[in-house]
Amino acid sequence: MSVLMNFAMFPTDKGASVSPYVAKIIKMISGLGYEYRLTAMGTIVETPTLQQALEVIDKSYKLLEPDCERVYVTVNLDIRKSDMGRIEGKIKSVKQKLDNH
Repeated sequence: MSVLMNFAMFPTDKGASVSPYVAKIIKMISGLGYEYRLTAMGTIVETPTLQQALEVIDKSYKLLEPDCERVYVTVNLDIRKSDMGRIEGKIKSVKQKLDNH
């Protein structure tokens, strides 16, 4: 199984720049060993199970909760019964199609 999760999580009570809080989350994800991509609007993470993806959300929130009065979260999930490696595979597929045009 492969679970692609695109999510954004950040405090809304810390001013305009929340990058220190996002950095905490990215460091945690990196430490878990999951494939991920940071984007300008969120982070894409690939996990083998839905439970692991939800644990990433839970751990992310627990990093912010002690410091923050309000936390904003968006989550999109793509759950597929296939092999891991879809972050790179999906990008490669689109690039191949672009090259053919």
